[in-house]
Formats: sequence, structure tokens, C-alpha cells
Amino acid sequence: MEDVSLSEAWVQVSHCPLTGNEMKFSHMWKKIHHEFCERVIGSTRTEMALQSRWKMLNRELAKWRDCLAKAMNNYRSGENLTSELLQAQMWFGATGNGKKSFNHTLCWEAVKDCKRFRIIPTGPEVVLNETPLHDTPASDSPMDSPMSQPSPIEKDPRPIGRKAAKAKRGSKSTPTASKYLEELAKQQAMRLEMDMKQQQHDMAMEVQATKEREYARQLNIAKADRDIMAMDTTHMSPKTKQFWKLERR
Repeated sequence: MEDVSLSEAWVQVSHCPLTGNEMKFSHMWKKIHHEFCERVIGSTRTEMALQSRWKMLNRELAKWRDCLAKAMNNYRSGENLTSELLQAQMWFGATGNGKKSFNHTLCWEAVKDCKRFRIIPTGPEVVLNETPLHDTPASDSPMDSPMSQPSPIEKDPRPIGRKAAKAKRGSKSTPTASKYLEELAKQQAMRLEMDMKQQQHDMAMEVQATKEREYARQLNIAKADRDIMAMDTTHMSPKTKQFWKLERR
């Protein structure tokens, strides 16, 4: 929850429409630290600690953005948001420097609309009758003569390159290896699905804990207000009595 509060504070300060583009770096982090302490009451985190933590979060959020973009561009018919998230988690696990899955979903929800993390999907290439729309259609002009058509004489096939030859040689795997790879892919998909369910459960628990903390905070505020209103000012000095009058007002 401290990571979520840090992400929200960073968004609020750095994307302020009035001062977001005019602040110095040091002043920006002072404001971020102030906003963070208002959200996480009693925190002892320093500005330097928040900066270091944000560097790590920034890298992971940027990787997650790239993985989501790949999954959206790899969209197939019949897939839904869960399939895209599963693909994104697989890509993140492959490029996550040892981390199996992305675990900062609430932080992503806080920053996903920022310009730095916004995803602009390109989508698949639009085709019509198996011909890309940007291709120039063949001419049907009567001026075209048979002599202008390509020669029907077949040319010798171009020899394949070194990389293609290695890939072709490596594709001749035994049935046993093929079954092993298929089973390995199934196990990985099952593990990722279990991680997704566990992550959704953890998110639900975090949301519930946040609601309970907010409810407790509201109760403390209400109790403080009642204590102020019930304060006996008869034995106080004039200055102290004036202070409590202002508090009640």
C-alpha cells in the first residue's frame, strides 16, 4: 500500500496542471514526500528512500506497459482481457529479471493514464480478400499487353541463409522432445493462471484492508472532533480559551 500511495502522490504532484512543468526536481520530491506522508500516516520514509523506491517502480511499470502493448497487438479473435493479461504476464516473466509475474497492479491503475505509461495500440493489419489495403491493385487497363506481364520462366530458388538453415535443422526434433515442450508450455500456463488468481485474491484483500483503515481513520477524526467540542475551558487562560474556541468554530 505504500507503493500505491507513492504512485498516487507522484501522479498528483508531477501532473499538476498548474505547477507540474515548472517545479525543480528537488522541490517536486519535497511535495511528493509531503503528499505521501499525508496518505501514509506515521511513515518514517525519507525523500531519498521514496526516490529510490520510485526508480524501481518506474522500471517495472514501464516493462508492464511494454508487455501489455505486445499482448494488445497480438490480439486474436475470441480472446478477452484475461487472455491479454495472461500473455502480458508471460512476457513479463520472460523479461522480468528473475521475477515471475507483475505484482503492482494497483500502482499501474494509479499511473496508467499518465503520458509516460499510456498504451496506444496499433492493432493488426487490415486486409481485404487476403490483400493488404495499402497494396496497389493490379491494373485492368486494356493498354496492358501480354508482353508487359512477368515472364513465366521460373527462376532458380534463392539459397536460404545461414540463420534459416540453422532454424530448419533445429526444427527436426524428435516426437519425445516435442511432447516435452508441449507439456512444459501447459505447466507454465497453469502456473501463470494460478498466479493470476492469487494476485486477484491479494488485490481484493488489499482493497478490503484499505477500506477498513479509512473507516478507522474516519472514526478517529470523529472522536477528535467530539473531544474538542467537549473540552472544558473554564479553568483555562484567556489565550488557551481563545484557541479552543477557534478549534470548535
